[in-house]
Amino acid sequence: MTNIAIVNAHTHRDLHVKAKASPAFDAKHFVAVIVAEFPLLAVQCPILFSKDAETGAFLCGAVLGFQQNENLFLTQEGWQGYRPLTLQRGPFYTVGDDLGIDLDDARVGRDVGEPLFGANGEMTPYLKGIIAAMQELRPGLERTKRFIDTLLGLKLIEPIDISLSFDDGSQLQLDGLYTIDRDALRALPDAAVLDLFRRGYMQLIYLMIASLKHIPLMAERKNKRLTAAP
Repeated sequence: MTNIAIVNAHTHRDLHVKAKASPAFDAKHFVAVIVAEFPLLAVQCPILFSKDAETGAFLCGAVLGFQQNENLFLTQEGWQGYRPLTLQRGPFYTVGDDLGIDLDDARVGRDVGEPLFGANGEMTPYLKGIIAAMQELRPGLERTKRFIDTLLGLKLIEPIDISLSFDDGSQLQLDGLYTIDRDALRALPDAAVLDLFRRGYMQLIYLMIASLKHIPLMAERKNKRLTAAP
């Protein structure tokens, strides 16, 4: 259940939010991302497509781990690297043109965490950052959808087979993930390639392809955790 309220300085002057990454809220192996995040994500993790479990629609996501509730970027020292906006937003939502907050979210309180407002009712840098993130997310979701629809129209999305083996004898097979079909990309007519380039989509495509190099690197990170475990 959620209890969404529009954020305002009068009612929520004393509210605080536990904004730091934690296992309770960030232990996710795959999170939806927008195309504006690709340059930040491509240097640390694979960016792949998946299908929404309810609608069947494709979405872009960052692979943060290989199993449910596994996040290889979350350590005892905190988050290592770039934290996707989907997780940064915490208990906040967009309500029309306003910013909403889930008052029943466990991260929301009055004593611990980042304050939303200062002593004089002015917005804190934290709240300003949340507003900026939400303003980026909203149009970003639409741009990401147009990017995906374009790739689908050109038949540039294909399933990816990811099979992993670890030193403790365990094996993993990742299903339900998709990537760029490079053969189909090479076969595109020049006019289609030019259109992708002019729309900024070719750069996004290459970032997704380049991000695949992180699969073995993340597998190595997981392997070290498995072999270090008592």
